[in-house]
Parts: sequence; C-alpha cells; structure tokens
Amino acid sequence: MNVVDLFMKLLSYESITPDDAGSLKFIEEYLEGFEATYVNREGVKNLFLTKKFGEGSHLCFAGHVDVVPPGDGWETNPFVPVIKEGKIYARGAQDMKSGVAAFVQALKEIDAFDGRLSLLLTSDEEGDAKYGTVIMLEHLKETGMLPDYCIVAEPTCEEKFGDAIKIGRRGSINGYLTIQGKQGHAAYPEKAINPVHQIAPILDKIAGVNLDSGDENFAPSKMVITDIRGGMEVTNVTPGSLKLMFNVRNSTKTTQEEIRLHIETLFKDLDYTLELTQGSYPFVTKRDSKIVEKLTSSIKEVTGVQTKFSTAGGTSDARFMGAFGIDVVEFGVINDTIHAPNERTSIDEVEGLYQVFKDLVKNFN
Repeated sequence: MNVVDLFMKLLSYESITPDDAGSLKFIEEYLEGFEATYVNREGVKNLFLTKKFGEGSHLCFAGHVDVVPPGDGWETNPFVPVIKEGKIYARGAQDMKSGVAAFVQALKEIDAFDGRLSLLLTSDEEGDAKYGTVIMLEHLKETGMLPDYCIVAEPTCEEKFGDAIKIGRRGSINGYLTIQGKQGHAAYPEKAINPVHQIAPILDKIAGVNLDSGDENFAPSKMVITDIRGGMEVTNVTPGSLKLMFNVRNSTKTTQEEIRLHIETLFKDLDYTLELTQGSYPFVTKRDSKIVEKLTSSIKEVTGVQTKFSTAGGTSDARFMGAFGIDVVEFGVINDTIHAPNERTSIDEVEGLYQVFKDLVKNFN
C-alpha cells in the first residue's frame, strides 16, 4: 500500500467526532512493530504508537482522525473518496486525513532512527477536545514518555504546498460585559440611566482596539466585539441593561488580567460586571528550535520552497503540546476547503507531504 492508497482507505472511515469508526485500530495494525497504548474516556479514543530505535531524541507526529459532519452541498458521497483531475474529494481530505496518511506511511517505511519515533492520534479534535490529546499527554507525562519534539500535520499551506508552517498559535479569550442602567420611558430620559448612551463614547476605545503591538511571531492582540444587545425591541422604553460580548485572539504579550485592567480603566464610573473565559492559551516555538530548522530544511529539499513561519488561524491540538513544554510545529497540505462541501486535496500534495516527513525523519539526527 502506498500513501495515496492509505489516504483513500482512511477517508472511507465515517469518523465524525468523537467516533473513530475503527480507523485507529486499522492504523495500529498497519504500523506493525510499534507499541500501542490507548487512553479512552467519555467515548473519545486516543492512540499512542511508539518504537525505540536508538538513544537519541523522541520525535512524535500527532493529529486527529475525526472530522466534522459533511453537511449539504456535496457532489459526491463525502465518505466515498473520489479522484477527479488529480484531486481527491472526501470529508477530511485536508483536515486532516492527508496529514495522518503522510506520517503513518512515512513511519511504516522507516527502519532506522537515532532515538524514539511515535504518533499520537485522537478522535476528538473537532469537538470540545476535553478528553482528546490532552488526556494522552497527561498519561505520557506520568509515564515519562513525553516527546521532545512534535509535528502536528494540520493543513497549514496557503497558496502553494510548502509555503507555510505554524510555529505557534494565538490564544482565545472571550469576554462577557454587562452594563446596568435604569429602565424608563423614552420621553423622560432624565429619569432613566441609558446604558447604550453610557457606552457610546467608550465603544471606539474597545472595538477593534489593539491591546499590544505584536512581535515577529504574532499580530497584535485585537479586541473584536461580537455581540451587543439591550432593550425590549420597542421605541419608547429606555433599556435597563446592555450586554456586550467580545473575543481577543491573544498573543503571548496579552493576558486575561491585562484585558480586565483595560476594561476597568474605561468603565470604572459605570455599574458593570465582566466575565472572562479562556478556551486556549498562546504558545510559540523558537525559530532556532531543532524541529523548526529540520522541517524547514526538509520542505526546501522536497519542494524547493522556502517556507514562512506563521501563527495565524484558530486553535489546534498543538496548543496542548506547547503547554506541556514540547517544541511543536504544524505542517500539512493547503488549507482552502476545510469544513466545506466538496473538501479536497491533490494527490501531489499528499505525496509531497509524505516525502517531507520521510526526509525529516531520515535527517533529523
């Protein structure tokens, strides 16, 4: 079986979160000679496969076999992969069974490495991820098996295969702000306290405002207003309160506390409450890390492309690796149809990704 055959096989599993649909067992059996560990919880399956070749560093490939529901608008069956004009169409083609196929095939063909090779797969990345990769990492920490380096094979390229890797990710902070006023008749504004009027002169100091200046790895952390509502949808009643929600995709330069202080400074004279939650935390791997330099070299060797470093986009399981002190990067196929109808990737990209991973392992030490 070659990498494209393996890719087609993985795409045929209807592995909608958190169901792996049997794909993890197939991968375990396909990588004969690797020691398997499962840590399953609340319907989520997590598989760790590892093989020790030497005394050097531990390199791990990580990803997920689960996919989002196919939705409407497909021209073909989303779980019966179809090849058309050099492209393979199916749910998960880009996100991220192409990456899984590439590193599984690369590991299957490796017979020498100065250290330990492993892969970590979960069936819950597209969901809450509460019982996914992080659960396995906790187990690996307890057993002294955390990797030194990790590659998450999420789709990262933008216009050309090889043009971008992610060396970090922004965090995500959600804010829920409530301003309390005093409801009254619109004809008697002097008898009411209108929270809409109170926030009006402040709004431009929070809406779209940069909370830091960014750096070479991150764009500035911007406060994005996502919802404002107040009142009773009538024209003659002053609202008694106003609720505002915002999101900050934060770099390592902005924290929850700094956001709280920013709001406190602006709203100190108002009757307000603020709740902040954080679903993910920012991380960055140094540009001179071994994994960054070796992956960059392998991409150049296989594709001829000088890759750029990025931290853009949403979240991925790489955030968990970063939190455990693992040097982690992300690299995969072009990202332009993930989660969309008729998701697809090209055969050339899948084969290229497999070649990059194979070259990386061969030249890592």
